[in-house]
Amino acid sequence: MSFALSRRTTLQSMAGAGLVALGASACSSPGGSDAPDGTDTGTATPPETGTAANGRRFGAEGESHARTFMCWPASEDIWGDQLPDVRQDIAGLARAIAGYEPVVLFARPGQDGAAQQACGQDVEVVAMPVDDLWARDTLPVFVHDGSVLKGVDFNFNGWGNKQEHTNDSRLAAAVLTRYRIPRISTPLVTEGGALETDGQGTLLVTESSIVNSNRNPGKSRDEIEADLKAALGVTKVIWLAGVRGQDITDAHVDCLARFVAPGVVLLDQPFPGAPADVWSRSSAQAKRVLQGATDAHNRPLQITELPQPDPDLITGRGDAFVSSYINFYVANQAVFMPRFGDSAADSKAQQILRDQFPGRDIVPLKIDAIAAGGGGIHCSTHDQPGTPAE
Repeated sequence: MSFALSRRTTLQSMAGAGLVALGASACSSPGGSDAPDGTDTGTATPPETGTAANGRRFGAEGESHARTFMCWPASEDIWGDQLPDVRQDIAGLARAIAGYEPVVLFARPGQDGAAQQACGQDVEVVAMPVDDLWARDTLPVFVHDGSVLKGVDFNFNGWGNKQEHTNDSRLAAAVLTRYRIPRISTPLVTEGGALETDGQGTLLVTESSIVNSNRNPGKSRDEIEADLKAALGVTKVIWLAGVRGQDITDAHVDCLARFVAPGVVLLDQPFPGAPADVWSRSSAQAKRVLQGATDAHNRPLQITELPQPDPDLITGRGDAFVSSYINFYVANQAVFMPRFGDSAADSKAQQILRDQFPGRDIVPLKIDAIAAGGGGIHCSTHDQPGTPAE
């Protein structure tokens, strides 16, 4: 996979050659005791068992969804002349998912009418201050405390202050307030795309995207692991090395390895014969770790490789183009995957996903504009657990 430090034009959001310093998140209340606004501080550290002592559980994406959240790309400063194309991709994705479950798309006030027209009446468009489309990272990460749905606000800071997202830094708290979902605060800074779970207590993460001074300065890996367990209720964290400083996310796990079932992991692989680079070495390192790892229930992991397409045959281009099939999204009764234009690789990826998700429709979509911005379908969506309202 070929990444540049762009999502989509990071440098336009930096002051000269230095990074914009955002400071603390406006929505963060790290640590401490129970807050008077109903915020849960999430400070209890669970033991190494299959069920967290505090009763908290981070469910798998393949479980039932009440809805999918998405966001409308708002800024010409970020997307330039590609803004119409990326909006077309987002609208097409929203319409496709809405055929399987409710979709709520947040659009900046004043842009909500155009977003509704583009997405159609099957998508609910809600006016909300947003900066960009990356709902996976800017919205809260949902967990259950017993039967109560809550949302963890991970203090989004523009992927380590690489890009200024004033509205998006407040989005997690705003969404939780709108839907009356209790908020869990945490001292950690991370993003939803950095967190992959099997729904049974196991978490996959890349060290590069979390144990990083641009998110969590001064924190050790052990301290961060304890905070992840407290916030999410997971009991086993499997650390992959990742890659630092080569893309805006510092190598989120959702472009590297994904659970498709407890004990079963899909792993991104470079196109056969492609020259070695930092990304192929990251995949090889992840494979070694996963081969020697067990999950929260002490089961060994079964690994299935998901190869990338031929870079000479794909229809999309750009230094930041994400040509990984791993960034798929599991919705109710369907899996949405990118279609890159290499017909043989697209068909192979579709068959692999069909084998891994029997009973679900596998829906390939062309998303070249989203991928050129450094992300994919999973990056653009965020599931809320639950049952769709009748």
